[in-house]
Amino acid sequence: MLQGWIQIAITITLFVAISPLFGGYMARVFQGQRTLLDPVLNPLEGVIFTLSGVRDRPEMNGWQYTRAVLYSNIAACILVGLILFNQALLPFNPTHLNSSAATWDTILHTLVSFVTNTDQQHYSGESTYTYFSQFAGLGLMFFISCATGIAVAIAFIRGLTGRPLGNFYVDLTQAITRILLPMSLVGGVVMLAAGMPETLAGPVVVPTLENPHISQAIALGPVAHFEIIKELGQNGGGFFGVNSAHPFENPNGFTNLLEIVSMVSISAGLIHTYGAMANNPKQAWYIFNMVLIIYIAFVVVAGINEYNGIPGINQLLGSSQPNLEGKEVRFGWAQSALFLTTTTGTMCGAANSAHDSVMPGSLFIALFNMFLQILWGGEGTGTAYLFAYVILAVFATGLMVGRTPEFLGRKIEQREVVLASLLLLLVHPIVILIPGAITLSFPEVAANVTVPGFYNGIFNPGFHGLSEVIYEYTSAAANNGSGLAGLGNSEPAPSALWWNLSCCVVLAIGRYVPIMALLLLADGMSRKQSVPMTSGTLRTDTKLFAGVAAGVILIVGALTFFPVLALGPVAEAFAVL
Repeated sequence: MLQGWIQIAITITLFVAISPLFGGYMARVFQGQRTLLDPVLNPLEGVIFTLSGVRDRPEMNGWQYTRAVLYSNIAACILVGLILFNQALLPFNPTHLNSSAATWDTILHTLVSFVTNTDQQHYSGESTYTYFSQFAGLGLMFFISCATGIAVAIAFIRGLTGRPLGNFYVDLTQAITRILLPMSLVGGVVMLAAGMPETLAGPVVVPTLENPHISQAIALGPVAHFEIIKELGQNGGGFFGVNSAHPFENPNGFTNLLEIVSMVSISAGLIHTYGAMANNPKQAWYIFNMVLIIYIAFVVVAGINEYNGIPGINQLLGSSQPNLEGKEVRFGWAQSALFLTTTTGTMCGAANSAHDSVMPGSLFIALFNMFLQILWGGEGTGTAYLFAYVILAVFATGLMVGRTPEFLGRKIEQREVVLASLLLLLVHPIVILIPGAITLSFPEVAANVTVPGFYNGIFNPGFHGLSEVIYEYTSAAANNGSGLAGLGNSEPAPSALWWNLSCCVVLAIGRYVPIMALLLLADGMSRKQSVPMTSGTLRTDTKLFAGVAAGVILIVGALTFFPVLALGPVAEAFAVL
């Protein structure tokens, strides 16, 4: 037990130590300050900006920035869609997959899922998409979707601090060239050295150990470079169907450590980026520590649940055993619990164990992470969500104590509260609970099948079945992408059409409506006149305010989603006692 907790402590200490370095570097990049990579990247960016003419374009307001996000993402969908629909005609297809390996609705879901930085997969990578489709199509989406989130976060921070939002295309380019690409190149080489394959060769056919006369095909592919941007960009979509539980995607404890640190480093660093750009590192550290404390508490809850195991099995054995169902023994209960909490807290969605097999208390943590979306949060957007909660906390606290609701010297008024409420209290619950209610209320319509027990592809009845449905839509709405087994959401299940199309709607609304609200909120804040701090101003760079903000975050999240948590993992926890 002690060894597991030591592993967790080392991992958390590592990313806490490096996150200020990442944060400071990103602040210098987006403030146009000098960095060590300038001699290499300045010429590259010069060519890109000269050919595109982007740098000569003016600053954007909130609506213009939003339109630029949509235009670029739609263009990416069209380009990658052409690749996926015509993969049989393209090179690097050693397994001879044709264009019918995925149906039109699965391809549509894949495009929407990957462009929204969700990477929810209703397919198995090695048997559905070719090498070229994965590294040239989906790999391109990895960079664009992650860079979009970073650009939105930087625009949001600029707005909060009274600056113009900037130009989306410049921010997108620099997020790729200055942050994602260099880190991916270094990380990919490390992944390769640690045992991940990076090859265009086809599967290796070998005889099985049980019967030498029976052969087995072992899938390979260009995995190492795909894996690093999958984690670093919080994309989460696996090259293989079982994601980071696959020995080629996550061979050992070192790669598991690298994946966890990679998925949290940029999101955690962006809090420090805010501190540098707002010239208030003290406030950034208070907010960082607030999130860190909640994160550690959630890791402890998940770890205790997985270590204590399943009561019924422990009773039969006469001793307490960790819950190792659905887990890789090379990672065990500790690294599985840490990975689960981190991947659902960062909106990455990668998985080194079967989330469907975790204990109800751990499932509660996973769902609650995605309900909140701020426990490091999605790449870029999670930071913006966090400060939207801070704005609500400023407003609520100001009302309670009779002080002026101000943030960074700018008054919080009706428009900001409405946009923050739309972002945090309306859109997210609506796109989760309404599709979930429809799915559970009309299973025979949604499933398009009349086989008893197969309604809507929900194989697990009762409390866990409800959790599976809510988890699917929560994962889509939060741009997380992880999932529970037990749903017929992949071909050839007849219910796959329903899951593909309904999740497409949730994916798009859950990504782009909040981005629009964030940019409009930041645009409004950037136009406000700064007012001097007085004795009546509520200070936000104190331990007390950080505690109040944490309370607002947890209470709002708990009250909004308490009914589905009570009917899902909480009820299941009582059932397994």
